[in-house]
Amino acid sequence: MESYCRIVEFGSKLYKESIDLRDKVLRQPLGLQFSKEELAQENDSYHLVYIKEGQVIGVIVLRPLSDVIFKMRQVAIAMNWQRKGIGQSLVRFSEDFAYSKGIQIITLHARDTAVPFYLKLGYHTVGEPFTEVGIKHFKMEKNIL
Repeated sequence: MESYCRIVEFGSKLYKESIDLRDKVLRQPLGLQFSKEELAQENDSYHLVYIKEGQVIGVIVLRPLSDVIFKMRQVAIAMNWQRKGIGQSLVRFSEDFAYSKGIQIITLHARDTAVPFYLKLGYHTVGEPFTEVGIKHFKMEKNIL
């Protein structure tokens, strides 16, 4: 079966699969879970997924911050598919999508363990590290023009 990236509609079946993946990879290890309010706030965001063998194995959420800035959030790759280029493909797809929408800058909060991944893709750190959800993070951004 083929692999591909695509945008999914808020509330769709694939969107719900992406929530399950984000929950499993990002939330459960920290003892956190999504609230209905948190998920309801995602209706103005773009939801991008990587599908392989008919399943969502990667996800990125892009939230518009302004006419020229998107915030990349909730980047998650299924555990058994990590370190196989899925994340890179999905980030590049998200950058192409953002560029098509007239976006100039993508900003994100990277867990300290993910900083090398984003550095390889051309992102740079901005400011000092900070703690978010109990984990050390760095603000990072990239000009995609």
